[in-house]
Order: sequence, then structure tokens, then C-alpha cells
Amino acid sequence: MAIKASSIGMSLMPERFFLSGRLLRTSSLSTSSSQLFPRKCAVVARNLSGLEEFMQNNRLREKRPAKSKKKRLSLRQGQVSPPLIVPENIPRPPYVGMELPEISGEIQVHNSEGISRMRDSCRLAAQVLEHAGTLVKPGVTTDEIDKAVHEMIINAGAYPSPLGYGGFPKSVCTSVNECMCHGIPDSRPLKDGDIINIDVTVYLNGYHGDTSKTFFCGDVEESAQQLVRVTEECMMKAISICKAGAGYKTIGQTISEHAEMHGFHVVEIFVGHGVGKVFHSEPIIFHQRNKRPGRMVEGQTFTIEPILTTGSTRHVMWDDGWTALTADGSLAAQFEHTILITKSGADILTKC
Repeated sequence: MAIKASSIGMSLMPERFFLSGRLLRTSSLSTSSSQLFPRKCAVVARNLSGLEEFMQNNRLREKRPAKSKKKRLSLRQGQVSPPLIVPENIPRPPYVGMELPEISGEIQVHNSEGISRMRDSCRLAAQVLEHAGTLVKPGVTTDEIDKAVHEMIINAGAYPSPLGYGGFPKSVCTSVNECMCHGIPDSRPLKDGDIINIDVTVYLNGYHGDTSKTFFCGDVEESAQQLVRVTEECMMKAISICKAGAGYKTIGQTISEHAEMHGFHVVEIFVGHGVGKVFHSEPIIFHQRNKRPGRMVEGQTFTIEPILTTGSTRHVMWDDGWTALTADGSLAAQFEHTILITKSGADILTKC
């Protein structure tokens, strides 16, 4: 589940972190204090001048896949059913019932017990996501997918992390077609030719496991299939360069190069994050080119979750405060894994 970073200006500027427009509370831990308090955080954004953007778009237009020949209807809001019930015996994350979600200002590095628990939560998240993908068929509603995901998670004794996070009303995020991320499951039936990202996070034994994948619904056009394939490739290429001592900025460089090679665009506003005992923490992972300082540490866990589009990387928000759509209605795809940094590489925790 991605964090939203609000960008100001063309250089390194003080920012506040948001999740779909909602201000996040931050935790800055130092030698003098461990108190949770709101603070401004630095976000790196690489913005182009108008001329640079025009020239880049001209270059990319030649590489861009052919536009869809079919008329695709714009996404419309359906009816959202009430939140599902979690049994009282299942432990809740600390943010449930809070007005503002939490974000920790420190990276999460785990001991052997913590790594074992991360493996368990991430394995469950991967299994739930795999099951959710089997439900993607024309006529199935995203609300039905939410119910199936919810049942599988609570049957495993875990809590669906999105539920109650800053008021999010469902147990999973379902983002269809032009929805970049954080789509709220509702009564809209999936249609033949749709693509849908399903974002699953579970809270098991005090640790979060976070993963997502974009699935095909029925007969999907080749241009949309290519977008999805390249998005997954971007994620995997970025994971392949991760190891202790590697710079965080190499992730964005790797993703940007591969996306541009195929004529797609990387969304800057939504970023990856540290994950573990806390749902969202440092490091903030930018998926576009950036100059973010810092290097990876053995034993830490974080997500890589790029969003690519066939058109605009700007977004518009529905009035639910969560659902982010491409500003021009172009398709978007996303993939996400939680990884563990090792001396020699990165271990993908969210795989079956």
C-alpha cells in the first residue's frame, strides 16, 4: 500500500507525507526523545521544465504502444458496502481507531525472530493475493474480492492491514484500469478487458506483509498486457540491484530507464516504504530518478511498488479521499513486493 508524497517546487523542499490525501503522523526517534510528533519530511522530486517535458514526451511518443482500438468506458464509482467484521480475538495494529495513521521516521531492521515473523506475514499476504487473483473474472465485483480476501486473512488469525488505516473502509485495495492505486472495493462488476491491481497487506504476529499484482480480466488488449508486463519487469529489475550498501536512488534510476525504453511513464507521487512492525516507515522509496541520499542496510525490509502509465502521471482524486486516477484516463499498472536486504542481494518475502 503506497504512501503519497506531495511535491513542492523543482528542488529538495520540506514536505509532508500523505496517504491518498490524508496527513500522516510521523515518528522521529532520536537519542533525546522517542515521542511521536508531526514533522515535515524531505521529499525528492525530479520535475521537468515545460520545454524539457515537451521534448521528453516527443521522444517517448515514438516508443509508445499503439492506442487501444476499443472504446473503454471511464471508471465510475459503485456502491460501497459496510466494513467487514474482524473477530475480537485477532490482534489489531495500533493505528486502528486512530484519527491519523502512523509513519515511523526510522528504518526497520530485524533480528532473527523479526525476520522469521516477517517471512510468515509476507508468505500469508502472497497466498491471499494468489487466491484473490483466481477470482478475477468478468462479472465479479471488487466487493466480492474484498470479502474473499477478508475471510482468508481472518481465518489465518491475521488482520487485514488496510481496514481502518486512516479511515480506509475495506480489507484490500482494488484498482481497475485508470486507477493508479488505493481503489476502494465496491459494487462495480469487472468487465472483459479490464486490468486490476489487487493490493494485499496482512498483520500477523505483530508484523505487516505487503504485496500487490496487476491481473488480467478476460481478453485484455496487447497494449494493456505490455504495460502490465513492463511494470512487473521494472519492479524485478529494481529488486535485482538491491543489497546492503546500495544507494536507494538506484531503484528509481533502474525503473525509469526500463519504463522509458518501452515508452511508459513512472508515477512520482506514490512511493514505496519501510514495512515491518509499523505499516509505513522510512526509507521512502522513490520509483523515478532522484537524488535521495542513504544506503540499504542488511536486515531491513521495505517495499518496491512502481506504478506505470500509458499517458499522464498526474492524478485526480475521487471524493472518497482514496481512489487516485490518472488525470487523462490512461491505463495504470502496479506491482509490489516486500523485500529483505541481505549482504549480497535482496530476498523477496512476498512470494508463495
